[in-house]
Amino acid sequence: MAASVLCRRVPRLHQLPGLSKDSTLAQVLRSKVREADDLKGCKGEPHQWEASLPAQHGLYYISRSYSVCNFASFCNQAEKGVCPSTPAPSLWQQGNRYSVNGLRYLSSSSNARLESAFNKDSESPLPSESLINGQPVKIDARAFQRCRPEYASITVDLAQRPHPVEWQKVMPLLQKVGVLKGGMKPSDISQLFVQLSHLESNKMPLLKGHKHFIMLVQYTGEHLGRFTNLQLIEVLRSLVWLEIPGAHPALRRYDAELCFRVGQMSLHQLLLTADLWRCIGRQVPQFLESLYSVIHLHHRGLMEVAELVQLLYIMGEGRKFPMELRHPVEQLLLLHLDKLHPEEIGAVFLALFKSQTLISEHAVTCVVEKACSYVGDMSNLAIVNVLKYLRFSHLHHETWLENMAQEVPRRVHGMGVQGLMHVALAFSALHWQNDQILMAIAERVPSVAVHCRSKDSSKLLWAFGNFGFLPDQSPSFYPSLIEALRQRKEEFLKYPAHLLSGLLGLIFVSQFPEDLIALALSPDFVSIALQCTDFDLKKDLFTVDGAVALELPQWTGPQLSCELREELWKLAMSDVCQKVEVLEAESLLCDLLGGEKFVCKRMILPHTRSIDLEVHLDASGQPLPVNPASNTHTLQDSPVPSHPEWGRRNVGVTISDELFAQLTTKNRTRPFSSPAPVNKHTVHMEEPDEGWRKFDTRLFFGNDNKDLARRLYRQESKRPIKLAIQVSNRNQFCYRSRQLMGLHSMKRRQLKLAGYQVVELHFWEWFPLLRKSRTEKRAYLHCKIYNSLY
Repeated sequence: MAASVLCRRVPRLHQLPGLSKDSTLAQVLRSKVREADDLKGCKGEPHQWEASLPAQHGLYYISRSYSVCNFASFCNQAEKGVCPSTPAPSLWQQGNRYSVNGLRYLSSSSNARLESAFNKDSESPLPSESLINGQPVKIDARAFQRCRPEYASITVDLAQRPHPVEWQKVMPLLQKVGVLKGGMKPSDISQLFVQLSHLESNKMPLLKGHKHFIMLVQYTGEHLGRFTNLQLIEVLRSLVWLEIPGAHPALRRYDAELCFRVGQMSLHQLLLTADLWRCIGRQVPQFLESLYSVIHLHHRGLMEVAELVQLLYIMGEGRKFPMELRHPVEQLLLLHLDKLHPEEIGAVFLALFKSQTLISEHAVTCVVEKACSYVGDMSNLAIVNVLKYLRFSHLHHETWLENMAQEVPRRVHGMGVQGLMHVALAFSALHWQNDQILMAIAERVPSVAVHCRSKDSSKLLWAFGNFGFLPDQSPSFYPSLIEALRQRKEEFLKYPAHLLSGLLGLIFVSQFPEDLIALALSPDFVSIALQCTDFDLKKDLFTVDGAVALELPQWTGPQLSCELREELWKLAMSDVCQKVEVLEAESLLCDLLGGEKFVCKRMILPHTRSIDLEVHLDASGQPLPVNPASNTHTLQDSPVPSHPEWGRRNVGVTISDELFAQLTTKNRTRPFSSPAPVNKHTVHMEEPDEGWRKFDTRLFFGNDNKDLARRLYRQESKRPIKLAIQVSNRNQFCYRSRQLMGLHSMKRRQLKLAGYQVVELHFWEWFPLLRKSRTEKRAYLHCKIYNSLY
């Protein structure tokens, strides 16, 4: 009887005032609501009013307006183009718009869409999955939450699922929903959700498609304002176990209500709510922004270790670290440093990495030093997280990196593909080469390459190619990853950068898989790559195309269009280097060789992305005017030099016995014909010390140089000698090493293929010389140029 009365209290649409003459208004309203929802998506924006689910029912939810008005007045205002606030009824019975009989009038398509929304696979954010020995292995990024009991009140332990109950025990609960209907109190509803969340997992789709469950969710969303904070959090916790998809539109109402309540919640409630949203898999940027604001104003000084680490975890998963919290969080991190457990250190670094947040070098160093004391007890995931952040911050913590030389080879067979990739990528980004680590990863990769994503394969290839890891060092390494790329070609349509990164890594070590190159240079792929908004891939395309043209002369496959190549060429040639060390070398070379026409500062190979100083010499060693468009010059075409100190012949410097005696005799104090005295020490070049800080500007010339120069000078060859003079810097080399990184090593190789001799002004020689006299610098450049001729 009660149910019958309750049903009659809600008039049907055709009985409502204002709709009796024309029922199309409701359809218009529904259409506008659907359009608005489509535009807004599920981003969690707060609204003055929102459509409840399903939208076709014309039911509206207001997050915090509780005054009384009737539905007819709403329709009258809506007819005039006004969207008023629709309050919840003052009595529970008045709020009952959902009854079993009422559901009969819902369209089958609406029910189908609603059921589909409930049963949609959620974005399972945790845990991530890797593969070890071909078997999927769960990597729990939330393992740190089990380090101390304090996390129990601010997080959800996903490993502690409620004890499952059978479907037969859930049916009475659903029937209870049908009986109570609008008479349900918030306490009843929260308890029902808790009990229903115990249902065994394989029966969840059956539950979410049941009409009484749909009615329960709709009714709860309509009256969220009547729930206490604890009751609302309990319902949200139940939604985690009920596996409600994060994108489900019903969750917009929960998001709006919780955003409104942020200022009324305790620190633990705020952190727990944020964690529940994370477990559901829904992005709630406005809630997080409100949470950070409240913490900054009221709670930042109250956080203990668990609260601090959990806050950082939330920031990392939300991909945002508020500027106003950086300093307070850094202070708290240093304050609680001695209390951090190994897995908490890993969680801290992962959060900073995901939120792309740079804290002070001092703070990073302190935390890494703490990690060094725990390195043997840290999980593989925690170690990888530390390396991720060191890669992002470009910080060389030598103790940690040296420890990895022992830890990585020991752990490599227990690491999945993604872990291997991140380790290799971190060392590559830091330019820290360690043969033990590289060999351990290279021997491991072929057994797991079949499970590589295109991202994993491409970044492994890039990292190893960047180190110049040769194919014969591990014969199966490169072939296994090349095959892995071939198996993932469809992913390149969505992630074109992956193919180009992998190919560049291969080209660095002279590997040219022609089928993948043909794909990368095909018009369709080039079009996709040029439309990529995440990265500018033009330079990568240009580098691949230019390398193929130089190193595969037999290539008949696709190439970049003439128009695109011309555009990229002009862009590269317009890049003017303004580095002091390059400008100084250019100026001195002009003085040395007789004028600006003998030195050309340009990208000799534009696809290699760096500028050199080009100099042409004839067979006798005398400079020729540099015309990049033509390499055919004769000695007669060369003008007379204007510099008084150099040469009495047509141009350049005459290599005479007196000149070499001045350069090579230990007791001579005057170089060339200059009257200015120079250093009286022995002329030689000193090796850079371990820290690259103590350099000497002294030069070394072998005893046989004079005879070699004479023989070269007497040669009658008329072919000009093309020199590419490079001013190097430390970023081009492996850390504390003279080994060039991949792109620069490739450039040297290709310059030689193009007919150039490379003359390098090593930064450990040239940079200290910048503080010396012009005479010493000219002497250095002279010897560099003419020593390169033999």
